[in-house]
Amino acid sequence: MRKAEIKRETKETNISVFVNLDGTGKNNIKTEIGFFKHMLETLSKHSLIDIEMDIKGDLYVDPHHTIEDSGIVLGTAIKKALGEKKGIKRSGYSIFPMDESLAMVALDLSGRAYLKFDAEFNDFMVGDFPTDLTEDFFTALANSIEANIHIKLEYGRNDHHKIEAIFKSFAKALRAAIEIDTRIENDVLSTKGVL
Repeated sequence: MRKAEIKRETKETNISVFVNLDGTGKNNIKTEIGFFKHMLETLSKHSLIDIEMDIKGDLYVDPHHTIEDSGIVLGTAIKKALGEKKGIKRSGYSIFPMDESLAMVALDLSGRAYLKFDAEFNDFMVGDFPTDLTEDFFTALANSIEANIHIKLEYGRNDHHKIEAIFKSFAKALRAAIEIDTRIENDVLSTKGVL
């Protein structure tokens, strides 16, 4: 089983995570940021990655450190669980509708970090979650997992729906990329021979 556990403690945050890439989408997310908890649960459910996270941060400052560092820790755990990436399909894409919103995500677990984020939001907050931190979370995730991630919000009206469409589309794309292809189970999908 492809599993990993990571703990990261700084002066701003204290975050631990456990992931099982071959799970069923079970999750146990502990954070005081309600909408962020909802998004992480959504990511787990739609990627079928079991995720346990205990997230504590300096919310008396604002949610930025907490959300960004969560992306770092989650991405690091996924990268560790992938190991040498032997047998994985490597890339994935998804188009996901959430009521009136539509998001598209394409990603490549290439070992090269890059995020292209094309989304606009109407309001600064969804519940207790600053909408601009959506990009910061995925930037941290892309850098720590060393993935090339392209996110495009095609359209939408409601910011909750827009962000949820992004998280669901990302989860589906990630699920496709981490799946094992039995035809290459002892190799990596790269002409270089390494990812």
